[in-house]
Amino acid sequence: MKYYIIAGEASGDLHGSNLMKGLKAEDEKADFRIWGGDLMEAEGGQLVKHYRDLAFMGFWEVLKNIRTILGNIKMCKRDILTYQPDVLILIDYPGFNLRIAKWAKAQGIRVFYYISPQIWAWHSSRVHGIKASVDRMFVILPFERDFYAKYDYEVDFVGHPLMDVVEAFEAPADFTTVHQLNDAPIIALLPGSRKQEIERLLNVMLSIVPDFPGYQFVIAGAPSQERAFYERVIQLSPLSKEATERVHFTDNQTYALLQHAEAALVTSGTATLETALFEVPQVVCYKGSPLSYYIARQVVNVDYISLVNLIANREIVRELIQDDCNPERIREELSAILAGGDRRESMKADYDALKNQIGQGGASRKAARLMVQYAQSEG
Repeated sequence: MKYYIIAGEASGDLHGSNLMKGLKAEDEKADFRIWGGDLMEAEGGQLVKHYRDLAFMGFWEVLKNIRTILGNIKMCKRDILTYQPDVLILIDYPGFNLRIAKWAKAQGIRVFYYISPQIWAWHSSRVHGIKASVDRMFVILPFERDFYAKYDYEVDFVGHPLMDVVEAFEAPADFTTVHQLNDAPIIALLPGSRKQEIERLLNVMLSIVPDFPGYQFVIAGAPSQERAFYERVIQLSPLSKEATERVHFTDNQTYALLQHAEAALVTSGTATLETALFEVPQVVCYKGSPLSYYIARQVVNVDYISLVNLIANREIVRELIQDDCNPERIREELSAILAGGDRRESMKADYDALKNQIGQGGASRKAARLMVQYAQSEG
């Protein structure tokens, strides 16, 4: 069968590539035309548009690039019609993909959606558009099945694909040598991927370095940012020379870093789940601009900001948000999880339970198997 797949972000490229592996295993005649990245292209997809050309985030950036975005949508529709796929598979990226889903359904094209938009967090009314436009939805978080059931929409829970990625990962043997790390225990710093959040959060994370002289702090650099940017943030921090010497940087080596970390300070998002899957005790830190935070409080419908707590529906990891995200509170919470005892062991036990909640692995293959079955039975 012919599969047209659209992923607009780096995470979508990763999960899309693993889905393509599964589709090839289930359908030996699978043919792919893709919007994605290097990983999906390496799996044999004919790349139409790379996700780095689609990364417009934030109200102003979207408005500034609206002509380009509308041009991409028009181009995508035209290309789908030319390719005539048996199935259109959309991966997350809702701003673009939900528009394509509505259009494709009107053209009589079968639409599958893998990794649901987080409509349970905000703007839940979009569920009605999804019901009307998407033939099958494949979700990766257990509570999403119950969310959609409230709207009388049956979805398939396939488990979280990160389980497979983490289980298959092997850190390079020379990781500590390459990054000039010593034998001191490591505290990983995961300050996000966007410049504004990195500047805001890395500064406050670094402020507690002098309080933990027996540790080395290692920054997980995002692939979207240059090393020079992080070095500027470090130079502008009020750290002494001794403290600065205990701060290190890794570029696009987050998983290897987590395999070696004793604890972590993590910005909210998928990184909190990745940290939990590596069984690293963590403190979740988030601070936005006052206006952005105020707006978010008005529209967001969830009690937690970390995926770990959202999945568990209770507090497993401490979330320090906005005014609570300060040096004193971070120091207090980090000390608690480094001290050992009940707090640290309880968190690790909760991590084990979390893994059971999100599935035992094989999410990509399970999703692929169901997609082929549905496509063949409904074709």
